[in-house]
Amino acid sequence: MPARIAIRPAVAADVPLILDLIRALGEYEWLAHEVVATEAGLHAQLFGKKPAAEVLIGEVDGQPAGFALFFHNFSTFLGQPGLYLEDLFVRPEHRGSGLGKALMAELARIAIERDCGRFEWSVLDWNQPAIDFYRTLGAVGMDEWTVQRVSGAALRKLATTAQPE
Repeated sequence: MPARIAIRPAVAADVPLILDLIRALGEYEWLAHEVVATEAGLHAQLFGKKPAAEVLIGEVDGQPAGFALFFHNFSTFLGQPGLYLEDLFVRPEHRGSGLGKALMAELARIAIERDCGRFEWSVLDWNQPAIDFYRTLGAVGMDEWTVQRVSGAALRKLATTAQPE
């Protein structure tokens, strides 16, 4: 019998589950040492006065099996908001159940419902199973673009750079 898949918006009581799934994602991506998120921080950022992101919880046969964390950005060229998927994770034992595709389809529905001009995300270049999965959904790699990031000490240094007079 096929698995029963359900997708629902996360609620504040899901914060411990969300953190557990983030840690599992960190392990999968060999980046567990970079996961410094806390329940209190996630609660404030996801369910506080001005939420920075939203989370969908994916369930297989009534059990939490994955999540998608996303937020809105804006395309100046399109003049429309976009939906950016920060993280998608399905526990290994539930891969192939259809949950990943169901989460992506729900995100696409949300993007259309909210008049987004695009839906995009990044994927690690070594994660060929994920890249192959995304290609089956019609995703196109933006290989001519490279991600740039300023964080930690470099972010603080940039923020204190003198402004022109």
